[in-house]
Amino acid sequence: MGSGRDHPAERDHPADGSTGTQPHRPAEEHVVKITTIEVSSSATPKKHPVRDALQLLDYDGLTTVTIHTDEGVSGSSRTYFGRMPSSPAVLAKIIDEQLAPVIIGEDPAFIRLIREKLRRLTDYQGTAGLSSYGISAIDQALWDLQGRALSVPVWQLLGAQRTHIATYAMVGWLELDVPGLERVAAAAMEQGFLGVKMKVGGGPLSTDLARIAAVRNVIGPDAALMVDANQAFSYAEALRRGKAYQDLGCYWFEEPVAASDTDAHVRLAEHLDIPIAAGENRYGQQAFRDLIAGNGVGVVQPDLRRAGGITDCYEVGLMAAGFGIPYASHGGGAHIHVLAALPNTIFMESGLLPADGSVQLVDGCYPLPTGPGLSSWGG
Repeated sequence: MGSGRDHPAERDHPADGSTGTQPHRPAEEHVVKITTIEVSSSATPKKHPVRDALQLLDYDGLTTVTIHTDEGVSGSSRTYFGRMPSSPAVLAKIIDEQLAPVIIGEDPAFIRLIREKLRRLTDYQGTAGLSSYGISAIDQALWDLQGRALSVPVWQLLGAQRTHIATYAMVGWLELDVPGLERVAAAAMEQGFLGVKMKVGGGPLSTDLARIAAVRNVIGPDAALMVDANQAFSYAEALRRGKAYQDLGCYWFEEPVAASDTDAHVRLAEHLDIPIAAGENRYGQQAFRDLIAGNGVGVVQPDLRRAGGITDCYEVGLMAAGFGIPYASHGGGAHIHVLAALPNTIFMESGLLPADGSVQLVDGCYPLPTGPGLSSWGG
């Protein structure tokens, strides 16, 4: 017979968004505390705008978050935007005025506790969207802080499984004509990438097929060639084009339909042999559950900014691993730390390497960064 008292996990959470629980510590133990959070933003037009099937990416936007502690250790994150010049400043305002104030005084080691507090705080206004971007920015800064506090890279904290990450180059944007496509594909091969990804869906299927054939001719028969539709197609059109892409030996078919349409993903996966890659436009670990459990994805692809940062991407990867589904990042940079630790990693996405030769691939792979926190190689 029970005592009649509530179990702590069953008690109502306070209205301020906190969990109502605090880590238990001996009274004499010093607790590190977050003291201040700095947020800044910028947006400048791209010198060379790029296009996918749905949008023109014409801005280089950036929101930077730095978390300071009473022990003098800090951690930072950088969140990039490709369009909407106002977005970095809007995100900075959400972080500065809504998220940052409620975690001042928290112990930065309790990353998941802070994540839960911020999710509850933003639930009323909707956590998906820019609120998730803000939570992700804080999550990444916290991981960076932990790595710097211990003078180790974050992949070491997560428990790395590999020393190098296989990588491909995302270079085949739709604003490029066929000669332009051929040039960037050749450059990627010269830099040692294991494959290239190109956009599709900007015109009729015949245009896609001609562009794919041109790239394949440049990269050769053995390099991986991925195609990305950026949610452009209906189910019927995705099925039609997917059959054509798989006949050309494409490695995966990315975001063929609306990201939210789990049923269409499942049906496509049932009727196509080419793996469906998806996930960059899903918010939080739970948004991946039905997609993975329903076999609607052949390569899971979270985005650090939308999925919730290092913590959620790592959890998504482990969930996918339990179902035997490979993991490939959307984007590179700090994502390399998650990729290093997951058992099901197959690829990291990258742009072309810097022209100055400061970054070099080893047998088509990025070596793990050795600096503390979330230091990374390009991406």
